[in-house]
Amino acid sequence: MAYTDFARRVVRPALMFFLAAGVSAGCSTDTLLDVVDPDVLNPQDFATAAGADPLRFGAIQDFQDVFAGSGDSYIIVSGNLADEMYSTDTFDDRLFTNQRTANDNLPVLDGLYRSLHRARAGSARAIFVLESVVPGQVSNIAELYGLLGYTQNFFGELYCSGVPFSVETDSGTEFGESLTTAQVYELAVGNFDKAIAGAGTRTDVKNMASIGKARVLLNQGQFAAAAAAVAGIPTSFKYQTFYSTASNGQNNSVWGALLNGVTRYAVVNNEGTNGMAWLQTPADPRIPWQASTRTGFNGTSTNLPNILKYGSVAATRNAPVTLADGVEARLIEIEAGLQANTQAARDAAFASLNTLRATGISPAMDPIAGSAPTTQAAAVDLLFKERAFWLYLTGHRLGDLRRLIRQYGRSANSVFPTGNLPSPLAGTYGEGVNLPIPFDETNNPKFDGCLNRDA
Repeated sequence: MAYTDFARRVVRPALMFFLAAGVSAGCSTDTLLDVVDPDVLNPQDFATAAGADPLRFGAIQDFQDVFAGSGDSYIIVSGNLADEMYSTDTFDDRLFTNQRTANDNLPVLDGLYRSLHRARAGSARAIFVLESVVPGQVSNIAELYGLLGYTQNFFGELYCSGVPFSVETDSGTEFGESLTTAQVYELAVGNFDKAIAGAGTRTDVKNMASIGKARVLLNQGQFAAAAAAVAGIPTSFKYQTFYSTASNGQNNSVWGALLNGVTRYAVVNNEGTNGMAWLQTPADPRIPWQASTRTGFNGTSTNLPNILKYGSVAATRNAPVTLADGVEARLIEIEAGLQANTQAARDAAFASLNTLRATGISPAMDPIAGSAPTTQAAAVDLLFKERAFWLYLTGHRLGDLRRLIRQYGRSANSVFPTGNLPSPLAGTYGEGVNLPIPFDETNNPKFDGCLNRDA
């Protein structure tokens, strides 16, 4: 396919610097000024058995950083556009995203776009090198295919249709054409299939990729296939990304966004009328929180709650984040079963949601009050509410809101925040349901802009 997002040759990493043990400085015999810098490796230095693992580790780190690393990660930006949080900042980048009016020239959003491409290109580059020099590392290669699939899915869930995937080759930039969202999802499924096929005995990789594939299949409306993809994955399974206190760039982004002193984001109940009531009293065990007297970056947002999903205020800075787990697998199966649109299916879905409350968390939760919904619309509402709480701050909510529009016939303003912005912000929400592709992409002569801004 013309739009295949994969490095067919060695891809030159632009401005990538690695500290590598065992590389020593030296001087040329011609001049003392011709010095080999021990801290900078050229692309060809990684195309060896010794260089392959550092390249692989770097690709994994790039993915972890853009998913939930310090700063405006995928989880934070997508949650801000959805209803998981709102901006307590003074920067237009975050305010416009929150109020659904983001444009194509906002530096914070430019940074996320570049980081997603860095993770995408890094995985493809590492796959090419590993397959070339250490083909026996099949399961490690499979893990990279899985992360590549997730990165592509993030592009599909966050941006308008039209994202191009360019590659940097030894001969220069090979510009990518604007892809429809459907084409992006096709690429993601293909890479998840490669991950599943190559996982071998690494069940963590196979399960991670299977859940990722099912997530894309849900985005494509292929419910039965999505359920089949996750069949047999234990509810207890987790694939997580990891963070550290070693440097600010390695911190968990939820800590930086919602807990680190004077924060740029906060959580509110029922944002824009349609938002979920996250701050329940007593707290839902899936979203623990506590009151605080913290003030937002804007100086006028006060008494911001501390969201403790990833542990205490102190622990959250280096808490791991779940990318895929068995709870999501069960939710996918429940949604697929609900497509039968019968009362028997609604009864089964209700029973399965209660089973998940009993088995997906410890200690077990109380069952949902009342009985199964008697209309399909109410059953879908309940399912997506449970998904919202189970998958809170894991990067799923925006994709779910867009699916409610695309696959369930809801209007954008019935699922996204709408009406007046939360106090002390002034004004009203816009109409956006995704982000535009940043203006920088116009340097690509094959880029056609957003093909559409639909869900």
